Amino acid sequence: MRIISIGLTIICCTIVIAYTGCSPSKRQNNDLPVMEKREDFQWPKGKRAAISLTFDDARHSQVTQGIHILNEYGTKATFYVSISNLEGQLDAWKKAVANGHEIGNHTLKHPCSGNFSFIYDRALEDYTLDKMRHELVEANNIIENLLGVRPVSFAYPCGQKFVGRGQNLKSYVPLVAEEFLTGRGWMDEWANDPAFCDMANLMAMELDGKDFEQVEQLIDRTLSNGGWLIFCGHEIGEEGRQTVYSSTLKALCEYAQDPANGIWLDSVQAVANHIRKQRNDTREF
Repeated sequence: MRIISIGLTIICCTIVIAYTGCSPSKRQNNDLPVMEKREDFQWPKGKRAAISLTFDDARHSQVTQGIHILNEYGTKATFYVSISNLEGQLDAWKKAVANGHEIGNHTLKHPCSGNFSFIYDRALEDYTLDKMRHELVEANNIIENLLGVRPVSFAYPCGQKFVGRGQNLKSYVPLVAEEFLTGRGWMDEWANDPAFCDMANLMAMELDGKDFEQVEQLIDRTLSNGGWLIFCGHEIGEEGRQTVYSSTLKALCEYAQDPANGIWLDSVQAVANHIRKQRNDTREF
């Protein structure tokens, strides 16, 4: 019986090895780029982790309150702008660009699932990939015309990454991968592994409504594994729904500026370009 058992074990192990490969090199798909291992990845200037601050929709408080705080600390953020809000505060957004902040694409009409009551005639369930491509390209054209910069970073409205429904449902992540350097999600649970993450499907964590103690816990967790933490917020002020507290934003900037903490705080584009070079990605953005 023991001989039979050993024989079966050998057969099972042989099948597993044949299927998966007995080493990482044999498991790799030769058609896919080999990403650097985490231990080989290096953040610039000896930093231990990266953080990017991002804000959606070009909300009014971003240019009336938030950018002033960021400028005070010399912090560069990424703003994924909604076209109508951008046009309403155009001079202020031109100043933001002049101060080195990144402008990202957030589609032309901010489509989300029709299950949201505020969506009306722009439900993702009624979109096609061609319609979405048109929105992405048109939004980029408008932003470039208004601000003189062409976005390379994208944020999925409502964090939703599909068009259509049922058997016709399709992901538009591949489309974002074609058009942009990065695509950022929303309401995720973890930071990004710089040596592994999908640039078109980056995870982002909510910054709205958090005090700095909550934020510091997320930062410390990211520092422990050398990740890239992307925060996402909306309004900037002292209170209210979907609001990044001014006190939290200031404390975060101060914390990141302390060299002892080993944090690189910069825009999505800047961090992504560093990762791209580490991966030997030669695409132009």
